[in-house]
Amino acid sequence: MAGFHGQLSLRAEALPDGRTAIGAQAFRAPYHVSKPYWDADTRTLLVQVVNPTAGILSGDQLESSVEVAAGAALLLTTPSASRVFRMRTGEAGSTQRFAVEAGGWLEVLPEPLVPHRGSVFRQRTSLTVAEGGAAFYADLLLPGRVAHGEAWGWDRLILELDVCCAGERILHERFDQDGAGLRALAALAGAGEGACFGNVVVIAPALRADGAPAWREQLHALHTDGVWIGASQLRLNAGWSIKFVASDGVKLKQTLNAIRRTLAAECPHLACDARKL
Repeated sequence: MAGFHGQLSLRAEALPDGRTAIGAQAFRAPYHVSKPYWDADTRTLLVQVVNPTAGILSGDQLESSVEVAAGAALLLTTPSASRVFRMRTGEAGSTQRFAVEAGGWLEVLPEPLVPHRGSVFRQRTSLTVAEGGAAFYADLLLPGRVAHGEAWGWDRLILELDVCCAGERILHERFDQDGAGLRALAALAGAGEGACFGNVVVIAPALRADGAPAWREQLHALHTDGVWIGASQLRLNAGWSIKFVASDGVKLKQTLNAIRRTLAAECPHLACDARKL
């Protein structure tokens, strides 16, 4: 089935005065890039990528490539959830490539993915960070339209993530489940029908494990009623994988915001407010 073949190419570069600007950009429907906002307090350029269509339909293929040059700092976000609609036949897919040069900072902070009943969606993400670069990548998943009785009703969801740092692969993840499989995982966590999942990868030289730093204690303190969270150190001591389960979408977003606040002491760009646009 025919669908959109959306493409996005974006490069953030540092200006002589230390500000970050878009050095190059190109996009094709359904992608649209809003006017960037420079946050002087955190020295971060905030860019919002918009999908003006109703959502993702069968046959849609989305490709994006985002680069951050040395000395630049970019926060990439979206204004609303990405909804994957029911598909009588076929599937939809997304390929995302993110690259950060030495001395650059990239934060990828999209709104959640919401697969509807009967949908099939594949997302492949690669994050490449040069030695001396830093990044924060977040991926949020909602169970579907709970109020419509569609929780865990998708046919297949594949989420792949590859992370490379200083020329070496430090993380490879592949999630391949139908809705019933993830419902069982939510039951094991005791999260209930509305359980939501969060996945964060942070690459930052400042976040070392030496001496049980305070940020790890603060992160563990987020493990409370309705929220389950854990952090694992990545290879080469390059960063961390943080995974969390929340009992609903509100707690999911609250937990993500708390993670950003906790790590902002070591990664100051995380203090940028993604809702300023």
